[in-house]
Amino acid sequence: MTVYNINLGIGWASSGVEYAQAYRATAFRNKGIPAKFVFMDMFQQDNLCDLTRNIGFADEEIIWLYGAFTDVKIAPTSMRLADFEAEIPFPITRREPQGRVVKLYCEAEDLFYTCYLSDEEKQLMHRVEMVSRGNLIRKDFFSYTRIFTEYYTPRDNRAYLYQRRFYNEDGSVAYDEIIDNDHSLFKMKDRLLPSKEAFIAYFMESLSLTAHDLVILDRSTGTGQAVFSHVKPAKLAVVVHAEHFSENAVTDDTILWNNFYEYQFTHADKVDAFICATQAQADLLGQQFAQYTAHRPTIVTIPVGSIDSLKEPQGDRKPYAMITASRLAGEKHVDWLTKAVVLAHQSNPAISFDIYGSGGEEAKIRKIIEEQGAQDYIRLMGHHDLTDVYKQYALYLSASKSEGFGLTLLEAVGSGLPLIGFDVRYGNQTFISDGENGYLIPRFETDDEGPIVQALAQKILQLFAREDQASLYQKSYQLAQDYLTSVVEEKWATFIKELTA
Repeated sequence: MTVYNINLGIGWASSGVEYAQAYRATAFRNKGIPAKFVFMDMFQQDNLCDLTRNIGFADEEIIWLYGAFTDVKIAPTSMRLADFEAEIPFPITRREPQGRVVKLYCEAEDLFYTCYLSDEEKQLMHRVEMVSRGNLIRKDFFSYTRIFTEYYTPRDNRAYLYQRRFYNEDGSVAYDEIIDNDHSLFKMKDRLLPSKEAFIAYFMESLSLTAHDLVILDRSTGTGQAVFSHVKPAKLAVVVHAEHFSENAVTDDTILWNNFYEYQFTHADKVDAFICATQAQADLLGQQFAQYTAHRPTIVTIPVGSIDSLKEPQGDRKPYAMITASRLAGEKHVDWLTKAVVLAHQSNPAISFDIYGSGGEEAKIRKIIEEQGAQDYIRLMGHHDLTDVYKQYALYLSASKSEGFGLTLLEAVGSGLPLIGFDVRYGNQTFISDGENGYLIPRFETDDEGPIVQALAQKILQLFAREDQASLYQKSYQLAQDYLTSVVEEKWATFIKELTA
């Protein structure tokens, strides 16, 4: 039995989907559940190994669609620039090192190579571009060996990619991808595949799935139909990672599903189980299937994250100290929180606020702090490991108007923090029990900043004025119990055992 988890891409700034998979990978490892994580996208700028290791995957857990038909392993880059130089069949007349980019010139042949280093100190090279007579003609990509080559030809004053060739460890050709703009044809050893969809179907067939295997579909854009058509006899589960419908388009008779889930929901009769991160979303999705479709699928709730233990402070928490942690992006509305803290500070000068994270809104938030003269009590903290940080604070603030789950909310209640946030699906409603471990602020239909900031400030002052602070902490700890790693891992183990038995 193997669990195959299917995704598209991954980057250095991974989304919640990849972090959810990383949590899952750890859970499977701990429970002894064999698992593979399949990435379907083409990776050129970075070695996939570096991206997956970055958030905690093990190399042997990873399958890359394009590498599945070669014997090249997922591994870090170890190709030395000097070894590549030794392979160049022409005299190198000039070297131009520019940090992590090194240009090698073979001037007699009117040729130069641009080598991109993954490690400047060790002179390890991830890829190289070859330019002949002013035209890009090929790119080579490496890990511990050459993985694949891209071939280019000039067309309409630009470099036109027309072929990729993938190699085995010994340098032999594994297969070719013939490219015509957005369309690809794959020449395999035993057949010709006319599209990427056919390539994915071929991959699914190559897995030789059995009734005891499970395929978990995390993202399906461009892959869903091939996976659905070739998953049997294995079981199929679909993870719902985000809001699954458009609320503004709902009527008594119709519903508009999120584009990322429309195919899966339309073909729900082919899905053995849908997995939601919160019970609130699972309940709503079940109601909507019953109201708008003929499907009555199995829907289970398994959190996308967990905490290893409850974190209690060694001494007293810092009085009136607040924290938030998120990307500093517009949709997180940390600017509202900053202004609300400034307002609340006028009534309670002991209040302080630390903002963890970074992003595009950082300069805007810094400007607010400086204009309000709030530098003494509002700080931008940047990125930190917050595992043992939350417990130092007395309150967690959130101004996001949508949280599918909210890992930072979980981490906060796991450290006993009360929370203040909007009464919006699904994370806030899961982790905030209104009046018991914080406050849910009724949602605003429009982003009317003045009333929103006033409401946040009022709830901050109201919470700190309460005499039962200890009970707020205890309620958060109580809520967090269901999200302990041991509990979540057992949910995964039970789910898989029941589905694949």
